[in-house]
Amino acid sequence: MTDPLPQSVLFCCDHNAVRSPMAEGIMKKFFGQGTYVQSVGVKNDMEIDGFSIAVCQELGVELSRHRSRSFDEMEEWGDDLSSFDLVVALSPASQRRALELTRFYHLEVEYWPILDPTGLGETREAKLDSYRSARDQIITRLTDRWGPAQEGG
Repeated sequence: MTDPLPQSVLFCCDHNAVRSPMAEGIMKKFFGQGTYVQSVGVKNDMEIDGFSIAVCQELGVELSRHRSRSFDEMEEWGDDLSSFDLVVALSPASQRRALELTRFYHLEVEYWPILDPTGLGETREAKLDSYRSARDQIITRLTDRWGPAQEGG
């Protein structure tokens, strides 16, 4: 039995350049506009990763306009952590930071151990394969949790 979609989800990882933007883009594509979806990183020191853009384009998910941001910037830009129903951490560091920031709120923080594909693979094709693995792990988690992609999403 899958869960009902939350009203808002925040995906987080280390840099908001690979895993969390993929999760944000795929969730928006699969489940449409019914859920407010954002993503952040522990740090914002990298631009969106080109391999992430490439493997998401294969699914018709557009990431090239994504701007990386950190937890701190999110708060500065007016997105309050306490306004999210669910925080999904895709890396151990982001899970620690999310738990630290949410300890005063009644907020669910989940950890999904998604492969970090950066630095894997020697050739372009091998690198793309590792990014596809991370992307596919995210898809599996999303569909296990909230069911198959919704038509028209």
